[in-house]
Amino acid sequence: MDTAEAIVALLVVLVIAVSLLSNVLVLICFLYNPEIRRQVPGLFTLNLTFCNLLLTVSNMPLTLVGLVNKGQPGGEGFCRVVGFLDTFLTTNSMLSMAALSIDRWIAVVFPLSYHSKMRHRDAAIALGYTWAHSMSFSTAAACFSWTGYHHLYASCTLCNARGNSSRTQFVVFTVLFHCLTFLVSLVVLCVTYLKVLKVARFHCKRIEVITMQTLVLLVDIHPSVRQQCLEEQRRRRQRATRKISTFIGTFVLCFAPYVITRIVELFPAVPVNPHWGLLSKCLAYSKAACDPFAYSLLRNQYRKTCADIVNRMLKRSSLNASGPRMENERNHGAQMTE
Repeated sequence: MDTAEAIVALLVVLVIAVSLLSNVLVLICFLYNPEIRRQVPGLFTLNLTFCNLLLTVSNMPLTLVGLVNKGQPGGEGFCRVVGFLDTFLTTNSMLSMAALSIDRWIAVVFPLSYHSKMRHRDAAIALGYTWAHSMSFSTAAACFSWTGYHHLYASCTLCNARGNSSRTQFVVFTVLFHCLTFLVSLVVLCVTYLKVLKVARFHCKRIEVITMQTLVLLVDIHPSVRQQCLEEQRRRRQRATRKISTFIGTFVLCFAPYVITRIVELFPAVPVNPHWGLLSKCLAYSKAACDPFAYSLLRNQYRKTCADIVNRMLKRSSLNASGPRMENERNHGAQMTE
């Protein structure tokens, strides 16, 4: 193993650790807080967390084994099953992010009719489509024996194990798969979140106008208070832009290099550096570690839930520690009275 492969292996280990801890924490918050469970976006978040966790415990460790041993982990049939999971889980997670963006678009653009437009039944139908879409492509790949060990990515994933006999069909399938999954999800993310950003900026401008009119009327207001109000308006605008940039930016940064590499490798005349193939696969895996922070853990509701869980655990441990001490003090007092 050369230096570049060792660095990629360390990155995979880091991604596994962060993804496992963060997604488990999101799942704990979901199970602990009934308010999160009642919200419609919680279903999309739960589905995304489930996909990320399963990808973390199944595909990522096997990629690490393939990278270290420079060979296929397990037998041919086992690797095909893992390749099926890789295709299914990656597709499902992409579509779950698109569903979350649609939910945010409805909530921001149609706030008064959100509860009638996006109910739990509607969310279940959307999730049903994501599962059907993911299952159809992954099942087709498995039926045509287009899953197996790919040396370029050191993982069990989509690959043309049948050779030149089905090359044309595999090329058509790969292009169609990435267009209907990655490209469609990216378009949905960009359209919905840019509309959300437009509405957010409009509301910020309205609030800013009202604030400025109020500040003009309050002639006796201290300049520091006036400056603080204006600074808060500026932070609100930046916060909305930063959130949208995070959603779209992490999606493109993590998935685009891998998808582009998968398309480029379809042309034998264009060589692909093996180190770049490993790095692009590691970037795709890193999305499972980014999602809990982008969609859940940085939100106030999840942060308060985490703080509540920690406080309850500390309080319980302190009570358990004080119990024996109080018992000893009672016994000591009884002995003194005797």
